[in-house]
Amino acid sequence: MFLSLLKFQTAKMKTLLLAVFALLCIQAVFSVDPNEHNKVVCYWNSTAYERQGPAKFQIEDVRLALSLCTHLIYGYAHINSDFEIVPGSPSLDTGSGYSYYRLATQLKRSFPDLKVYLSVGGNSDPYDEEHKYLVLTETSEGRTKFINSVNRLLNDYDFDGIDLAWQFPPVKPKKNRGTFSSIWHGIKKKLGYGKFKDEKEQEHRDGFTILVRDLKTQLRPRFKALTLTVLPHVNASVYYDARLLAPNIEAVHLFAFDQKTPERNAKEADFPAPIYASYGRVAEDNIDVQASYGHERDDNIDAAARYWLEHGTPGSKIVIGIPTYARTWKLTADSQISGVPPIVTDGPGTPGPHTNEPGLLSYAEMCARLTEHAVGRLRRVSDPSKKYGSYAYQAYDGDTGTEGIWAGYEDPDTAGNKAAYVKSKGLGGVAIVDLSLDDFRGVCTGEKYPIIRGAKYKL
Repeated sequence: MFLSLLKFQTAKMKTLLLAVFALLCIQAVFSVDPNEHNKVVCYWNSTAYERQGPAKFQIEDVRLALSLCTHLIYGYAHINSDFEIVPGSPSLDTGSGYSYYRLATQLKRSFPDLKVYLSVGGNSDPYDEEHKYLVLTETSEGRTKFINSVNRLLNDYDFDGIDLAWQFPPVKPKKNRGTFSSIWHGIKKKLGYGKFKDEKEQEHRDGFTILVRDLKTQLRPRFKALTLTVLPHVNASVYYDARLLAPNIEAVHLFAFDQKTPERNAKEADFPAPIYASYGRVAEDNIDVQASYGHERDDNIDAAARYWLEHGTPGSKIVIGIPTYARTWKLTADSQISGVPPIVTDGPGTPGPHTNEPGLLSYAEMCARLTEHAVGRLRRVSDPSKKYGSYAYQAYDGDTGTEGIWAGYEDPDTAGNKAAYVKSKGLGGVAIVDLSLDDFRGVCTGEKYPIIRGAKYKL
């Protein structure tokens, strides 16, 4: 009897040990990232479906890109007044007519290695409601409501993870000033005038760190991923505690582009997405503006990557954002004729014929302006240094009074340069922002998604 009981207990122990071993093996398999250093994270803003004509972007257009992507991030969900995650475009995301949430995750049937995440925020929530993203972090009740709503959403849809593109307050844009203006501004600064200050920034930073930790605790047993997207002009040194965040995230996507935009910098055009700071530049006004990474000359990819590396984030978790569009400014009689940036401008350039947004051209719209016989052809200036990016321009016509245009843009070569930088630094990969603004119809050269290809093949 005793021997039989002993054998039973031994067999039971072996079964338990085998079960534990199997669980550890499963966890090990899920924790190994087959794309540790060659991630191609493709952002898809579903509202591109609402564009008209050739710019209309549909689910089949997404499918055509997925052989190039390792991850697909669907954007963007919002937060409601009760601090719960909700669809950003309900009729499109979950409505009976489209239900893109389900269609997006069903793409994994054709691409079984693809990971599909849902992103929340992304500067798509109305600007006047941004305070929700700060207030949510302040209390355990707010954080718990958000986490519970994420769990409910993941129960309803088969997303592989959640991306937090948190809408922290953007820093103020830099301004150019003359000598007298600079002196007067310095006096006002000492007196405390005109400077944005989040009085609870440390509380918001700590609250966000706790949110990430607690959310990951909920996601980990379900093998769901958690990633961050750092939006342009957010002060990462204030709002992100990189050392404490790193163990609880699979990746941080650095949107180190749109450093200069025609909305924020209406009077001066410059490289919108440089890898390094421009040589020989002296920033007159860095002293009075919160730096995105806590130091001067930080408006470039290298500064962003170094900040996260120096604060304990493994290189394999750092993913560099690459835009698929041009930023454009209007040139006037006061603009230089050479086109060399920084250049005096007067606000956003004319909208593109298909995207119809001032100051922005999709890559397809941009390359159409570079062809030899194009109406309103732009003069292209390449970047032999591989540090700053390409630009193109058409000077102001003094004889007719016709305004000109200056465009800083991404193309397959500059995307490849950014991917080469990622590879040389041992980083995790690239994030393409976004699919709908690449040449997804192949009108430039006949090849679809040339910017994604330019980056992917250099990783």
